[in-house]
Amino acid sequence: QVQLVESGGGLVHAGGSLRLSCVGSGRIFNNYAMGWFRQDPGKEREFVAGIRWRSPSTEYADSVKGRFTVSGGNTRDIVYLQMNSLKPEDTAVYHCALRSAGNPDAESLGSETTYDYWGQGTQVTVSS
Repeated sequence: QVQLVESGGGLVHAGGSLRLSCVGSGRIFNNYAMGWFRQDPGKEREFVAGIRWRSPSTEYADSVKGRFTVSGGNTRDIVYLQMNSLKPEDTAVYHCALRSAGNPDAESLGSETTYDYWGQGTQVTVSS
């Protein structure tokens, strides 16, 4: 059983910052990449940022480039999302995801199908 637990969400004014954390636990035999996605009620889940541990390399959605930074922790099963200059349109539930089954170098970090495990999410609300 693999668990991903997100934390760090909350309510912030526009222009503010939050730092999300995601910690993986359980039977994680391999961890090739981790990503962040977000979903607002009534909308499809969308890619935010991802990181491949080998290289390492990162990818970002155009809507967050220059404002958000994805990074790893001291162990490979921890990933952070630093969110600066937050906007009301960033309001959503933020989920982290992990890729365990094989090297995803030929796959996009922005695709949900790249990932094998998902967390329950943490709410981020940005007020105007």
